[in-house]
Amino acid sequence: MKKVAIAIAAATSLFALSACNNADSESEVVVETKAGNITKDEFYEAMKNRFGGDVLTELVHEKVLSEKYEVSEKDIEAEFENLKTQFGAQFESVIQMQGEDVVKQMVKVDLLRKKAAAEEVEVTDEEIKAYYDTLEGQVKASHILVADEAKAKEVKEKLEAGEKFEDLAKEYSTDPGSAQNGGDLGWFGEGAMVKEFQDAAFKLKEGEVSEPVKSEFGYHIIKVTETVKPFEEMKEDLKEEVRKQKIQQPDTIQQALDNAIKDSNVEVKEEDLKDLFKAPAKE
Repeated sequence: MKKVAIAIAAATSLFALSACNNADSESEVVVETKAGNITKDEFYEAMKNRFGGDVLTELVHEKVLSEKYEVSEKDIEAEFENLKTQFGAQFESVIQMQGEDVVKQMVKVDLLRKKAAAEEVEVTDEEIKAYYDTLEGQVKASHILVADEAKAKEVKEKLEAGEKFEDLAKEYSTDPGSAQNGGDLGWFGEGAMVKEFQDAAFKLKEGEVSEPVKSEFGYHIIKVTETVKPFEEMKEDLKEEVRKQKIQQPDTIQQALDNAIKDSNVEVKEEDLKDLFKAPAKE
């Protein structure tokens, strides 16, 4: 959450810093006091010194990446809701303090960065095979977690009536880490889950759904979505999983951003920030 808060703090300053820099007069007063006035120029310098690097980085990334990639309002809204589910009350408090527009600005730039990173990623057969080898003895599953048995039986009846597991997970599951992803827990092996959950999951065949399973967290309805099969049968799906993992890596994102900056011939005119996008010298 700390990383998100820092990014939002920088985005909050984006509007104020831009407005200050566009002042018609360097000495235009923004605050009057008996002790003296504060001008837009003073305000700009203070904002620049405190947040300038973060804000300018945010602005430049949005400018250069938007030329090549597109992020729709639907994409932003979906990621916004995902963050809200993931961080819960903490995220809600940030929204209240900063406002939705600022938070969505941060979300937009983050999505643009990930789109750029996706183009940098190449996945080799060796990487896919290495990942496949880690899956031995594991299953891939989803779950719907609810507080009581009555609610679990209600959800189970809806599943039997033909409603989609993913849709019901988003509607009913109280697990913030998986609900917005349709209940998906990814791959896991023995010892990764509480005993009741593990025992039930490893008895299911691919595609099967459990009866309600009680644990210390509540009642789970578990669906095994995939089991380990021969490598060639899984290769294409695993390739996409490895690709997604690599896109999330900081080095991949940074390389994509460095390339975008270089291609756009970015030159910072602000003297104090002129080296902001220069690559660090190699030792």
